[in-house]
Amino acid sequence: MSEGTLYDKVWENHRVTTLPNGQDQLFVGLHLIHEVTSPQAFGMLRERDIEVARPDLTHATVDHIVPTDARDRPFANDAAEEMMAELEENVHAAGIDFDDPTTGNQGIVHVIGPEQGLTQPGMTIVCGDSHTATHGAFGALAFGIGTSQIRDVLATQTIAMDKKKVRKIEVTGELGECVTAKDVILTIIRRLGTDGGVGYVYEYAGEAIENLDMEGRMSICNMSIEGGARAGYVNPDETTYEWLAETDEFEDDLERFEELKAYWESIASDADAEYDDVVTIDGSEIEPVVTWGTTPGQGIGISEPIPEPDSLPADKQETARRAQKHMRVEPGDTMDGYNIDVAFLGSCTNARLPDLRAAAEIVEGRQVDESVRAMVVPGSQRVKAAAEREGLDDVFIEAGFDWRDAGCSMCLGMNDDQLVGDEASASSSNRNFVGRQGSKDGRTVLMSPVMVAAAAIEGEVTDVRELPKAEVKA
Repeated sequence: MSEGTLYDKVWENHRVTTLPNGQDQLFVGLHLIHEVTSPQAFGMLRERDIEVARPDLTHATVDHIVPTDARDRPFANDAAEEMMAELEENVHAAGIDFDDPTTGNQGIVHVIGPEQGLTQPGMTIVCGDSHTATHGAFGALAFGIGTSQIRDVLATQTIAMDKKKVRKIEVTGELGECVTAKDVILTIIRRLGTDGGVGYVYEYAGEAIENLDMEGRMSICNMSIEGGARAGYVNPDETTYEWLAETDEFEDDLERFEELKAYWESIASDADAEYDDVVTIDGSEIEPVVTWGTTPGQGIGISEPIPEPDSLPADKQETARRAQKHMRVEPGDTMDGYNIDVAFLGSCTNARLPDLRAAAEIVEGRQVDESVRAMVVPGSQRVKAAAEREGLDDVFIEAGFDWRDAGCSMCLGMNDDQLVGDEASASSSNRNFVGRQGSKDGRTVLMSPVMVAAAAIEGEVTDVRELPKAEVKA
């Protein structure tokens, strides 16, 4: 088993005891909750007359069902209003901080935690959402959990877990033009498989990872779960500390920041740490990646041909055939030129300020193709406000995008932002499962924000590197 990794150190620092069944009981440093997976857990506590153990270590927001257009209460969708009302009742009764839409701090749970400084290195973080791995970008151990586990954490501030193996994924070299963190993680999942990480946590390292900003690192850790890993993380460094120093938690308390920084530095993986597996990928060989199928592992570089099912491992062939039929693609073709109907820029993977800036650079001076319905959904109210201060909203609106309020939106289609019929979507989200974006006949092509922007302009999947220079208005 691994030794001397960040995973080993943080696990041991938070281990309360080893239970009779062999699992370790871990103390939870931060519990993030939202409106979809928490109501049943609160109900279980009420049935047993149990109070929330540590409301001070619990933080709530609303993201999955919240409308991104009209937000007048009650919400037009009865189910959304019911979930919102129940969350409000639960958090107010327990004394839990809640970033509702009236605060200016509401947003996707995996966006607001980092931007407020709630997410910190060396923490254990849990949330009833599979993409909790996002927070590992800060050197935290972050896990998605189920409703019964949410109940346990609310009641005890601990969780029972099995320790996993650690795979180090080194991405070497320098990323090329318009190649982003999204392309890196889609490449990793393609290489190792959607089940390749089962039994592991992933430590992301190497020059290409170290050169990413925090937003890029979050995009990579976010999709660890798509590769089957229980979690993913990046060792904290100066990039991490610079981000944290400017957050709410530390901007007025630099003395506390310096004290914690010493701990943060101590939990990074040792230079001679032992790993259960090491994988190396040459980042300089990665090009913009898009998916051709119905899992995040069915991806290819924009210039590569769609594979013949018979050329794949035997257990992947039938899945590939079904995916190609659903997506209406043919082996040997590329995805370049694949017609789209919708362009979605959003999700906990790619809806932070640098994502919007990068897409706006592609969009500025251009117009969305008349056949495309395009929307931008910022990851949080703070991201939206910052983008508007920079005039990014004007860039998108002038180009023909719909500029929305913060939320999960079309990533999973739990509000009114959904595909209709067999529409094809260019999406910066994390999953392309059949029905994921609200229609069982809908088709989703995953890609980076700049590739979504290019697809919106051209009306088809396009190599963003091939776009002619736009004429930007003076």
